[in-house]
Amino acid sequence: MDVIPKERFFEVDALRAVAIVLMVAYHFFFDLYFFNIHYFDMHSGLLLVIGRSAAILFIFLVGVSLTLSYSRTSRSKPEKDIFIHNLKRGAGIFGWGLVITAVTAIFLESGTIYFGILHLIGVSIIISYPFLKYRRFNLIAGLVLLFAGVLTDPVYVNYPWLLWIGLKPHGFYTLDYFPLIPWFGLVLLGIYTGNSLYPDYKRSFRMCDCEGNAVVRLLEYLGKKSLLIYLVHQPVIVGTLLLVTRI
Repeated sequence: MDVIPKERFFEVDALRAVAIVLMVAYHFFFDLYFFNIHYFDMHSGLLLVIGRSAAILFIFLVGVSLTLSYSRTSRSKPEKDIFIHNLKRGAGIFGWGLVITAVTAIFLESGTIYFGILHLIGVSIIISYPFLKYRRFNLIAGLVLLFAGVLTDPVYVNYPWLLWIGLKPHGFYTLDYFPLIPWFGLVLLGIYTGNSLYPDYKRSFRMCDCEGNAVVRLLEYLGKKSLLIYLVHQPVIVGTLLLVTRI
């Protein structure tokens, strides 16, 4: 049985760090706007680009990371164990999404987050398992889901239980919404990219010898801690803003 390689691809962690830094920056300005501390246009311009870029990169890298994890562990672990690991991992992240649902339902007058980015990532980790071996199929399926999202976005229904798919009830409002259609398509495109660029857990392209660079090392570290940063950054930002505005 092969030994599981310990090498991580620093560029993936670094890109994930870029995504989380962009997301923290976006939420900082959003909180200033949300708590009426300073007005910013959050629905167009640079801030919209920052917010969407962070989400797109973050979700795309979920797919890339899933392929790396699968190709790394499949050398020494049976399929059943890999699936169980993904199931536990996905359920754990989805559980954190439910915590965010509860917190926003309790403390916000409106905008409860029912299916935000953590809900999406948790579910995607679980349901993506059958797709991890494939490449071109994921490219096609991913593009189809993205196109389907264009079609479903203006559609409203009279019931709320298909929110997770992408069908919204009339008058629906939330602060964070990432349904499977179209966003799981982006995960599939990440899986396609991961299988294309890192077949058998090996780079198929040349990479700069910059892993020892201080900035790269910092980004790599932040990328490894992205979930923790995501969970704590909003309480820290909100708490700091409320403290400063009351002094």
